[in-house]
Amino acid sequence: MSTDHPLQPLVGHWSSAGRTVARPGEPALEIAGTDVYRWLPGGHFLEHRVDVRVGGEQVDVLEVIGEPDPRTGGYLMRSFDHLGHAGTMVATVDPDGVWTFAGTTSRARLVVAADGVSMTARWERLPDGGDWEHWMDMTFSRDAP
Repeated sequence: MSTDHPLQPLVGHWSSAGRTVARPGEPALEIAGTDVYRWLPGGHFLEHRVDVRVGGEQVDVLEVIGEPDPRTGGYLMRSFDHLGHAGTMVATVDPDGVWTFAGTTSRARLVVAADGVSMTARWERLPDGGDWEHWMDMTFSRDAP
């Protein structure tokens, strides 16, 4: 895949860490693990594997990114998790390289550092009948090849 493809800055093995936001009856949970992005053969789609622990629970997700979304000019993100859930989000990037991942009940703003060795994300979620609320903050550090 071309190194100037908009998704290229995500490619690599990342150590991930973060924390959910505490709510009444819902304590803050630590998040730690890895996120791996790699091009699938042919270089048209990006595979994203999430392997993290959220509090005491293991979370595994497979996501495929790259199908063009004609409505937004971005890319569809199709995810599948260890609990049997499937979902679709849309990834768009602004001229400054800031990503927005948007779904019907969750969204994130992902910023890749200028040096390409770290990323930060702020996630929000939409509870039933509520307004968007801050959900979690994540940091990612690129692991050495």
